[in-house]
Amino acid sequence: MNKLKEQRIQINGVWDKDTLMSLKNSVQIQKDIESVVFDFLALVRIDTAGICFFLALENELKASNITFSRINLNQATLDLFRLCEKNYTQDLPLEKKGFEYDDFLVMLGKKSVANLQAIKRFIIFAGMVFASFFHCLRRPFEFRFVAFLYHIEHSALRALGIIALSSLLVGVVLAYQAAYQLAQFGANIFIVDLVGISATREIAPLIAAIVIAGRSASSYTAQIGVMKITDEINAMNTMGFDSARFIILPRVVALTLSMPLIVIVADFVSILGGMVIADLNLGINYIEFIRRFKEAVEIKHIIIGVAKAPMFGFLIALIACFRGFEVKNTTESIGIYTTKSVVNAIFWVIALDAIFSVFLTQAGI
Repeated sequence: MNKLKEQRIQINGVWDKDTLMSLKNSVQIQKDIESVVFDFLALVRIDTAGICFFLALENELKASNITFSRINLNQATLDLFRLCEKNYTQDLPLEKKGFEYDDFLVMLGKKSVANLQAIKRFIIFAGMVFASFFHCLRRPFEFRFVAFLYHIEHSALRALGIIALSSLLVGVVLAYQAAYQLAQFGANIFIVDLVGISATREIAPLIAAIVIAGRSASSYTAQIGVMKITDEINAMNTMGFDSARFIILPRVVALTLSMPLIVIVADFVSILGGMVIADLNLGINYIEFIRRFKEAVEIKHIIIGVAKAPMFGFLIALIACFRGFEVKNTTESIGIYTTKSVVNAIFWVIALDAIFSVFLTQAGI
């Protein structure tokens, strides 16, 4: 049987965006050929959609080592082919490779270097903030007190509602899960110890910090990112305003000083939630709960929880402002760095809380 060397394909009628879907199946490349000839003698009209279809088909032929040619093209169609060929790109699918340890190590190395560079930039940024802070200590009149009060209201006071609700639910869940286990052993009264110590020392500060990281850190990063995109920060620097004192310091100080108040509210509400569950499930009334709370929960647990708060607030605000200044001159980068801001703030809050927990436990406090 002789091998077919060449296939001639007649292109007839109108090839445009409306008819392409119905006509493209009429072009079938036979097997075992070496050359294809597209004859456009009977072509009535063709637009760029039709041209791109033939260019894609020719790329497939080229990838299969099959030659092709076009004949009987009028001058207008030939010019349209040349225009589309100049601007048409067809990326061939890359061959999928299996898992390779070399690629994994290269990726790990690049990620490690990028993270180290980010840490270096963060340390430099923190140093700039501390320098601005000490400058304002020497010259208090240069501190933007009105902006400081504004950020306390918007970043802390307006967040008390969601923090109170979150803390209440955490206290309810904590007490509810413990109630069943304690009732089995007749140790109902110890629910006060469990809720009181865990809420004031660990749970309430951590929940408050995570909520603030999700709410206020994202707000700080987005605000500063928009200011950077619109060149407001460059304009401030041009006019002689220090962006660290003007933008960063009021936010950092506001969140640092307001976090203890937020944690105290979270402590109170989470204990209230545990008190309600103790009354409903274990028969421990409010007076008995309060009496046991005074006996079992030492003041040091409350102080430890409140003492963590300024450090959490400082870290959250610093990371949020840092990521805001990292925003590039695209709107897409605002979403990217806002996400990074929240993730970084939550991670480092949890890491710092773990460090505190281990250190204080080892110290016997």
